[in-house]
Amino acid sequence: MLPTYLLSLREGLEAALIIGIVLGALTKIRRSDLSPAVWVGTLSAVGVSILTAVLLTSFGMSLEEEAEQIFEGITMLIAAGILTWMIFWMSKQARFLKGELEAGVNKAAASTGKRAMFWLAFVAVVREGIELALFITAAFFAGDQSQLTTNIIQTLAGTILGLGTAALLGWTLFATTVRLDLRRFFQVTGLLLILFAAGLVAHGVHEFNEVGWVPAVVEHVWDVNAIVDENSVAGQLLRTLFGYNGNPSLTEMIAYFIYLAVVTVFWRRDTTPVKAPTTSQA
Repeated sequence: MLPTYLLSLREGLEAALIIGIVLGALTKIRRSDLSPAVWVGTLSAVGVSILTAVLLTSFGMSLEEEAEQIFEGITMLIAAGILTWMIFWMSKQARFLKGELEAGVNKAAASTGKRAMFWLAFVAVVREGIELALFITAAFFAGDQSQLTTNIIQTLAGTILGLGTAALLGWTLFATTVRLDLRRFFQVTGLLLILFAAGLVAHGVHEFNEVGWVPAVVEHVWDVNAIVDENSVAGQLLRTLFGYNGNPSLTEMIAYFIYLAVVTVFWRRDTTPVKAPTTSQA
């Protein structure tokens, strides 16, 4: 439940900020008559996102044996790639998001009005929604498939709670004088999501080990299931959140640590504030 909560919170907050900025810009230019078009676009995007999540999950569950493993492996790697791109994109664009959206609102309001506002809101929200649908699908298949009902309930609960928290935070930010340090928020959640994405990469390689697409080289580098069983409550939480495997293969571990090392280096470089050069006094 925790991974889907975190993913839904981050994606949901991005969507809430986008809608809040758009509605605020319309209020500024006194075009509140276009607000219904924004809400229709938003709800349409939510509907498309839910449908995408249902179709992806249903398709994956309909597959069996090798086909299911291939689907899960590909889904994990695609989700990890998009998640990585999202982390870096938001760390760079968060400070410019408001200005770009307000400029888009002014342009849309001056052109085709309601239709333009609908598509502005739809495209902005559906991007977050499709990403979230893919992440939730990956998190679902990373969970314990032997307890299907529990897995479904936890996935749904995490998603609903995450989106609910995001909506509450978004409303609070725009309805009160409270201000959230977005840069710090995205840095903290970005670090957690990097760990989650590393787990997705390792899980994807594990699935490809199973079907023979990627050689294991060493089938079990170690086996610590006697300490933390991957099927226990703690093991399942670690597996879903960080890709924990009590007896990983060598290529699985290599993929995990290479991804983690490379992405962390670039993430730290992009998020470390640049210090102004000091001037020497004569």
